[in-house]
Parts: sequence; C-alpha cells; structure tokens
Amino acid sequence: MAQSKKKDSAPPTVQYFAAVLRLLRERAGFTQDELGALMNYTGSAVSAVETCAKPPTDEFIDAAEKALDAGGLLRSAIKYLRLERYPVYFQGFVQLEQEAVAVSSYCTQVIDGLLQTKDYARALLKSNYPPFEPEELEQLVEARMDRKALLTRKPMALIHTILEEAALRRRIGGAEVMRAQLRHLIECAQLPNVTIQVMSLTHAEHAGLRGPFTVLETADQTALVYMESNGKSTLTTKPEEVGELSRRYAMIRTQALGPKESVSFIEQLMGDL
Repeated sequence: MAQSKKKDSAPPTVQYFAAVLRLLRERAGFTQDELGALMNYTGSAVSAVETCAKPPTDEFIDAAEKALDAGGLLRSAIKYLRLERYPVYFQGFVQLEQEAVAVSSYCTQVIDGLLQTKDYARALLKSNYPPFEPEELEQLVEARMDRKALLTRKPMALIHTILEEAALRRRIGGAEVMRAQLRHLIECAQLPNVTIQVMSLTHAEHAGLRGPFTVLETADQTALVYMESNGKSTLTTKPEEVGELSRRYAMIRTQALGPKESVSFIEQLMGDL
C-alpha cells in the first residue's frame, strides 16, 4: 500500500520512466537483481526506481541504457526528469534560462542559484520551512547544480549578476562554506561570459530597493522578466513591464561597484571570514 501511494504521488515523468524500465527489463528476461548486477547496482535499487520510491539519477539511467541496450529510449528521458526535480512554479523559467543567450539577475538576500556551490545551496535549502525531506532536499540541490551548465554552454550565454553586499555577508552554512562560496564567485568572474557586480551597503538609496528580478533574452531576441517570492513566481513578456524593469536593471548596474572593484571587494570579504 505504501509503495502504491508513493508511485501515485510521483511526478508523471518518473512514473513513465519506471514503467518503461520495467517493460524493457521484463522483455530482456532479467530479474531486478540480474539487471542490477549488470548495472553495478543492487536489485533493491532497481526496485526503488520501478516503484517510484526513488527517482532515477543520471548515472542510473546511463547504466540501465547500456545494460538493456535501450537505443536511447531511457537516456532521452534525462532532460524531462531533470526538469521535474524543480518546484512546479520554477520549471517554466529554468527551461527558458537554459536556452537563453543572456541572463541578467539582481539578487538581494542570497547569491544567484547559477553561481552557488553545492554546500551553499544545501545549507540554504535546509533553511526552508516547513523543511524538505532529506531525499527531496538532495534532489533540489542536484537540480540547482544542473543549472550551472549554462555557465560553460556552447554557444556561449552572457551572464550578468548584481549581488547586494548583504547577500555576501550572510554566512549561510557557516564561515567555511561561505569562504568557499566567495572563492567560487571570484572564479566565476574570471569566465569570459560572466560579469559580477556588488551593490555596496554604502549606496543606501538605489534603484533596486523594490526587490530582486531576472531579465532573460532568448535566441529569437525576445526579452522577458522573472520574479519570485515565497514560492510564487511571475514570468512576463509584456513589453511595457519588460522595458521598465530592463531600464531599472540598467540603472542598478550603474549604481553598483564595477566588475573589477566587485571582485576586489569579494576577495576582501573572503579574507575577513
């Protein structure tokens, strides 16, 4: 009964993958233990995926693809399974983000998810209330790490992030985690397509005080704006709204420290930890 409830509550793509995996396994004449042995997994691990007790990892899918000679049928699900690791309200945005030619974000409370380390992301997600189940937490962490592929994607995407100084000073995860996070920001800033700026606390009044947002530009030159708060999101392509927020972003950018000054500032903060 518990397994049945788990299966019914699993996302549709997870349920479909489980059904296809079981069908291919049975057609090949393998038991769960036999397939697991071919994949270097246990039979219980195969059972967990087939009953939707656990969603398949990318590594599991690759191993099953090879063991069952699935002709790409299982591996083709990775893109859709990855998408379902994200909260429903975020799925539309992340699809657009991964295809964008330019992403410009302004972050006030925490560091942009594209630039987070795994330890920082885990500590941040642990602060959620009500808390996530351990398995769900790790899925969300992995999903956030998947987004980072955009940083090195070809064709290159232009990434620009403006971070409030307060977000850099908040020691999420403790001093060691934060030091590693700041070091990662410095490394990201060395990438030719990534620009990071800091909005200093000394600049008390500035154009970003109304809150965070992200401006995306797609390959067909469509601009859109994404805003998120308390598990709810807004994604707009209305020209008047996008135009207003794009102009606001441009003003915030002029008010923030320059890219070189910002890196020096982050280095100083890292040294103070």
